[in-house]
Amino acid sequence: MIEFHRVSKTYRGVRALDDVSFTVPPGTLTGFLGPNGAGKSTALRILAGLARPTSGSATVLGRPYAKLARPGYEVGTLLDAGALHPGRTGREVLTLGALLLGLPRVRVGEVLELVGLSGKEAGQTVGRYSLGMRQRLGIGHALLGRPRALVLDEPANGLDPQGIRWMRELLRGLADSGCAVLLSSHLLHEVEQVADHIVMIGRGRVLAQGSLDELGRGRSLEQTFLDLTADTDRSPA
Repeated sequence: MIEFHRVSKTYRGVRALDDVSFTVPPGTLTGFLGPNGAGKSTALRILAGLARPTSGSATVLGRPYAKLARPGYEVGTLLDAGALHPGRTGREVLTLGALLLGLPRVRVGEVLELVGLSGKEAGQTVGRYSLGMRQRLGIGHALLGRPRALVLDEPANGLDPQGIRWMRELLRGLADSGCAVLLSSHLLHEVEQVADHIVMIGRGRVLAQGSLDELGRGRSLEQTFLDLTADTDRSPA
């Protein structure tokens, strides 16, 4: 469903991604993990057609994103919740998205209810939204077309505990219904509860991938992450 095949990306002589390969099959949720600067966002931008790989390929449903017949239906993406227009209401943002996709207006109401922004919040401008509300709206926009693949970059930022639980149940339900979900997040405890598969990268390279049991061998995901990324962490000692 989602496939990275030997993807490399070089910016001004700096290798942001180095021979990255992994797949996300239908009906699974893959946690995409790594320290800051590991290359996660670059990989997701390449997958969504916002950047070109220096070599290799990233495809969804067997094609690059730009060559999909109806990308908005087939792939839902949330790469930056802050990119939503601050002067439009939540309902207007989704209505414009629905019009672009040729969806009936009734779908807007369904999605607003799904993400918990129905009623008064739907009529507020995005500029007045909290970060958590913008994340909910961004997830809703990604789900308008009922996509078969979903790509999310840090969707839990700004969500309160109830919101995180809602997101966890939503993503798990989508995966169980056949959607391929690729989730980048620093909230390791949450990823540990929902992911079927983990891909861990550091300094642009895949450090490890497999199920939680295969990678952890009795350790928590947090400890596994710290052990595997110790040599790639950019934080001061």
